[in-house]
Amino acid sequence: MAIASPSTPTFSASFCCKRTVSTHPTRFPSTLSPTRTRHLPPRRFAISSRLNSSKSCGSVYPDNGGSEDFEHYELQHGFTGPVERRRRGSPVYVTLPSDSVAEDGKVRRIKVLTASLRALVTAGVEGVVMEIWWGIVEREKPRVYNWGGYLDLVALARRCGLKVRAVLAFHQHGIGPGDPLWISLPQWVLEEIDKDPDIAYTDRFGRRNMEYISLGCDMFPVLKGRSPLQAYSDFMMNFRDSFRSLLGVVITGVQVGMGPAGELRYPSCPSQKLAWAWHTRELGEFQCYDKYMIASLNACAHDVGMRGWGYGGPIGTGNLMHDPENTEFFKSNGGSWNSPSGKFFLQWYSGMLLLHGERICREAKTIFQGTEVDTSAKVAGIHWHYGTQSHPSELTAGYYNTSRRDGYLPIARMLGRYGFGLCCSGFGMRDVEEKKTNPVSSPEGFLRQILLAARVCHIPIEGENSATFSGDESFEQVLKMSKFYTYGLESPTFSFNFMRMDRYLFEQHNWARFTRFVRQLSGANIFRARLDFRGDVQPTSLSDVAKVRVAYTYC
Repeated sequence: MAIASPSTPTFSASFCCKRTVSTHPTRFPSTLSPTRTRHLPPRRFAISSRLNSSKSCGSVYPDNGGSEDFEHYELQHGFTGPVERRRRGSPVYVTLPSDSVAEDGKVRRIKVLTASLRALVTAGVEGVVMEIWWGIVEREKPRVYNWGGYLDLVALARRCGLKVRAVLAFHQHGIGPGDPLWISLPQWVLEEIDKDPDIAYTDRFGRRNMEYISLGCDMFPVLKGRSPLQAYSDFMMNFRDSFRSLLGVVITGVQVGMGPAGELRYPSCPSQKLAWAWHTRELGEFQCYDKYMIASLNACAHDVGMRGWGYGGPIGTGNLMHDPENTEFFKSNGGSWNSPSGKFFLQWYSGMLLLHGERICREAKTIFQGTEVDTSAKVAGIHWHYGTQSHPSELTAGYYNTSRRDGYLPIARMLGRYGFGLCCSGFGMRDVEEKKTNPVSSPEGFLRQILLAARVCHIPIEGENSATFSGDESFEQVLKMSKFYTYGLESPTFSFNFMRMDRYLFEQHNWARFTRFVRQLSGANIFRARLDFRGDVQPTSLSDVAKVRVAYTYC
């Protein structure tokens, strides 16, 4: 940090909401406090490590084991559970194209989409994942919602006998107006950002990130008299009211976006780069320099009597492509990430992210209570510095996960308190391939840690593949990691979202791999009868797949 401490003060993350303006009484989600789990069948567990201590040994490192990893975690965290093996399969969903609904709110390529959904039925797919974009539904004016295209999509899925998972996407998609898949934040939101640029995340160089509104202003009326949290809540309530008759019947799940790419994280690295980040070693940048974040940091530093720690993020973090061992902050031995000032900053930075997630979870739980839909949130699969001591790319994204501290268990505990499941990507990725280009990367190690945290907190997992997903090895890796999670569970709560439906999925060799994978994961009959939702369900056959291939050829 900018000013070193002459002594080691005592502090806790719980102080960080003292200066927060809130319409609801709330306490900062300190990872030291006891938590409540969702109401599920009795299961004994205890967490013996102090999660808010830098001496916690929560990180789990990659190896080639399966059940052995879990047994080690049982001993470490005092978790015990039934030893019965998995009795049934896990459902597979397929994510629809991001541009399925155009800016005018109408469904695009309806004939191709219809043939595609019917083809998915022949594969035994359980349902589809439908991203609902804030920038389309509430595009022009606040509180003016256009759900037309999404209602049509749900109706189409219903006629085909497919279930729907809705993703409420409060973020930007694409790299800019020239991108054919570009979807910005609502126009009226962009107008407010023009008036007050500090609504956007800001790094130490003053660069603004427009992917998602800064969580520093969650509770401030910066959006035409409403706070971002109020805008998200109003959107969720209107969604619930508009789709009420379908919730729990066709729409069985709702994933609530909490950051860039819908993930609970900071935009430390632009989302478009994350699609190819396994080829890089970017450290990321701390996103704490807008006036709202600085005000919070300054208040927290004042509360612990260390004013000099409140003027900005750490120094000595290097540039994006730096070797972390050549930086003052991230290096393994003597790096200031492990100093009192570094711990203070990282607790505040990650704590603000947890608080943001908790606020949204609390609102969503109230809004969707009684609708019988499952709610979930997504965590980013940032693995390219997992083999280092400091895990720099995770720290800049807001995950206080190091070799000495488990940063994902507090997130799982927070989600569990509100009955949320956890969605994470990286399924299908293998260490043996990633280490060829980046020796300190470990997608398998990262994923094992996430899955073990979910097991300890007994929350459902929604797996998702990354952009590197291809070939039989990737499908086999998904099966392997799903078994790692469900091992010994009497009632497994694992499902898989395949990213994403496009023309390549329906190419003959890809389609053969995919259908085989669906059968293996779900244990379903490829020609099973589909549930009739009182719609005009049409019989499906493999000829639908051929129709899709032809249709995509002429798109």
